[in-house]
Amino acid sequence: MDPLPLIAYHRGRRPGMAIVPAGRWREWMNDTTLRYANRCLPLLVANEAGWWLLNQEAFSATWDGDDHASGVTVDYGDTPPPPDGRAVTLFGYGILTFEIPWLFRTPPGWSLLARGPANLPRDGIAPLEGVVETDWSVSTFTMNWKFTRPGTVSFAADEPICMIVPQARRELERFEPVARPVEKDPPTDEGWAAFRRGRQEIGVKKFLAEHVPGMEEARDGWESHYFRGVRPDGPPAPDHLTKRRLESFD
Repeated sequence: MDPLPLIAYHRGRRPGMAIVPAGRWREWMNDTTLRYANRCLPLLVANEAGWWLLNQEAFSATWDGDDHASGVTVDYGDTPPPPDGRAVTLFGYGILTFEIPWLFRTPPGWSLLARGPANLPRDGIAPLEGVVETDWSVSTFTMNWKFTRPGTVSFAADEPICMIVPQARRELERFEPVARPVEKDPPTDEGWAAFRRGRQEIGVKKFLAEHVPGMEEARDGWESHYFRGVRPDGPPAPDHLTKRRLESFD
């Protein structure tokens, strides 16, 4: 397939807010027992599904619960806020705003989903999402986070504060949703049944591993067909994705 351009324009000197391909690993996933969360391929692929915009300087932000813009205060400590990409308070209602110093341009018919970094939950504040028509707009956008309760949050230097994901416009409208009994699709019915049997067998082995000597290895067993791109009943996936390799901005 032909490559598609994704251009990030800047005015004057290059902004300090870096843009990098989203990382694959999450600390909370690595910290699970036996890194078990990393066996979930949908999580891993989603982790890498876009580009991160990185915070430039460490700061803290506090919301006192007031709905006015003055209810949020931003503190960069002894370090002056960056000239571009700074965190500010504009809208009130416990919303923290990052000014994005880039103007993005996508191919005709493509927009950008601006969202929080995938699978990076934070305590006390949550990212808001927006879809921007970046194939024609000459306006920059902001990335907004909303406090979930009064309190203080901190953002580290080089921490991702936004994830941009190109989306073909009007693709969702092409889908025609339908619900039907799986029995009407025998191949899918058979594959689903095989998956359920395999999951049950693993559960039984894990249970026995806790009570039967010699079965300790079954304690760490897991259903890996999806990760490997094969159906439980044999056929391989026609187009299986296990890792993304996004290009960096030059």
